[in-house]
Amino acid sequence: MSSQPNTYLTPEQYLDIERKADYKSEYYEGGMFAMSGAKEAHNLVAVHLLRQLDTKFMGRPCRVYGSDMRVRIKTAGLYTYPDAVAVCGEPVFLDDQRDTLLNPSLLVEILSPSTEAYDRGRKFEHYKTLESLREYLLIAQDRIHADLYTRQADGRWLLTSADRLEDRLTLESVGAEVSLADLYEKVEFPDSR
Repeated sequence: MSSQPNTYLTPEQYLDIERKADYKSEYYEGGMFAMSGAKEAHNLVAVHLLRQLDTKFMGRPCRVYGSDMRVRIKTAGLYTYPDAVAVCGEPVFLDDQRDTLLNPSLLVEILSPSTEAYDRGRKFEHYKTLESLREYLLIAQDRIHADLYTRQADGRWLLTSADRLEDRLTLESVGAEVSLADLYEKVEFPDSR
């Protein structure tokens, strides 16, 4: 009986390959996984979120990064690309390449049918191990809905949900507020017949 050997990569090998690649791949426990592109709704929501945060961060020691900023979750052996990342204060990077952030305050994932279960479940479990992380925002792309998880002083996570265009979510970790009406501007939802 023969089996094809699994290729195990060290984090250093992954970073060496990833930094030269033409496409993004995540890394988890020795494996490298290519990422697929996103649909229009996903891209619009991402741009609108980045615009709202960037505008609110002007003149403040906060930064927002798009989906090309890699984040390392050391305890999970995970290198991943959230849809948006924000940090207030001095960003800490893995090395002088400044392409792998270690201390995010806020992580954002825009949900798709293929990733929603992972983003809500196992990925959130990994994210929660980041000491710097204060909030995790999940935004639906197929309907008006967002879930904001905020770490409490005792370590528990408080869920705040919003599902109306007039709703606003306060992101305490970065001292900003986002408007759902602005997030979903020009987003067309599938017909819900």
